[in-house]
Amino acid sequence: QVQLVESGGGLVQAGGSLRLSCTASRSIFSISIMAWYRQTPGKQRELVASISAGGTTNYPASVKGRVTISRDNAKNTVYLQMNSLKPEDTAVYYCNSYDWNSRIGYWGQGTQVTVSS
Repeated sequence: QVQLVESGGGLVQAGGSLRLSCTASRSIFSISIMAWYRQTPGKQRELVASISAGGTTNYPASVKGRVTISRDNAKNTVYLQMNSLKPEDTAVYYCNSYDWNSRIGYWGQGTQVTVSS
């Protein structure tokens, strides 16, 4: 089992930056995919960024060029650096882990990001 704890959310003005952190309760070295998702009321959770165990990253078009995901295996932590934030980035951001071998995924409790115009 993996427990994920997000931090770093908050209120920021449009154009500003935030760095979110997701710390796991155990080593993430062998976890296949670590990812960040976000969700707003009434909408489905959507992918923001993902990073494989080998370091391959993936970003949807809506955030590409503005966000960067990274992982520090020594600290069991995944980061999401978000720049040039827009009001439409306002959401609860969730950390996710998924292991291809066990086919088990885990979610964190989420952290609120609010971007004011």
